[in-house]
Amino acid sequence: MKRREFLKKAGVVAAGATLSPLMFANAQAGKYQWSMVTSWPRSLDNLFGGAENIANAVKAMTDGDVTIQVYEAGAQVGGLEVFDAVSSGAFEMGHTASYYYIGKDPSHAFFTTVPFGLTPKQINSWIESGGGQALWDELSGNSNLKPFLAGNTGQQMAGWFNKEINTPADLQGLSFRTAGLGARVYSAAGVNVQTLAGGEIFLALQRGVLDAAEWVGPHDDEILGLNKAAKYYYGPGWQEPGAAFALYVNLDTWKGLPADIQEVIATASQAANIQMLSDYTDKDPAAFKRLVAAGAQPKVFPDPVLKVLYDNWVKINDDLRNSNAMYKKISDSMMPFMEQVRGFDKINQFAYLNFIYKNT
Repeated sequence: MKRREFLKKAGVVAAGATLSPLMFANAQAGKYQWSMVTSWPRSLDNLFGGAENIANAVKAMTDGDVTIQVYEAGAQVGGLEVFDAVSSGAFEMGHTASYYYIGKDPSHAFFTTVPFGLTPKQINSWIESGGGQALWDELSGNSNLKPFLAGNTGQQMAGWFNKEINTPADLQGLSFRTAGLGARVYSAAGVNVQTLAGGEIFLALQRGVLDAAEWVGPHDDEILGLNKAAKYYYGPGWQEPGAAFALYVNLDTWKGLPADIQEVIATASQAANIQMLSDYTDKDPAAFKRLVAAGAQPKVFPDPVLKVLYDNWVKINDDLRNSNAMYKKISDSMMPFMEQVRGFDKINQFAYLNFIYKNT
């Protein structure tokens, strides 16, 4: 049964906590029956599958004492309503992208991706080892949520366009689907930005409501059929150099769990995080080859376009640092970490890849 009515009535966190379904489950001989809402259509096997991987791992590690029903976007709540649904206590868990919720606080973007930011390896390291998790806990705790890394797409593509982008002027006036702080960067370049859930993008692009759209990358974009609605496929994904996903657990629910089940959830999330990135790394190249064979025209944004976007990002980032104390606090952790990692990568991994791609 849907809990939408409950969500509407929750109003405040305390009300949701009082009636949390977990409390009823706790009374049933130590068995836990939870629900996880997601931002993903079931057809997106890597994303929805990442949520299912968590549920399956938790069930296996608890010998069935903890079962989690996973719902696709729209089955219980809309794809962009997951944060509030879990925060209120209407659902115990949610799988989503933190940057969908920058309207609440732009600081949430750091825990998915920021423009020209961390790669998948780097964001994993910053959150797991570089102090990012404590900051994420602090930010999410203000909304009654406990967050975990629970997936990564790898570097995404810049998106599908119905015309070529040769100069910064070509961006002006485009109606473009994107998300996160990258949307603000595009807006500053004159783009009319729209944020739609994944399942809504194809029809909007096909019907001309959108001139361009980005979702993830070749594997997901092929599933959504975006190549059938636009032909120019642009990289690089400067706006999402490594998009991480979140498992949110209602904080009141989390605090009421025994330590062993808390550890199970953390371990299952970590495994799903690794598996999703592995799946995208495996599937994207073959999907890209198929898309090109079917008529997609791969393109790379010219440097002058990227330079305008980068300059826009620098200004937006500075403005947010000056206006939002939490954003600055997180930025003051992430930016020095990124600079240090890049300093080493430049003479090591970057030098290696630069040689490989020039000579093979």
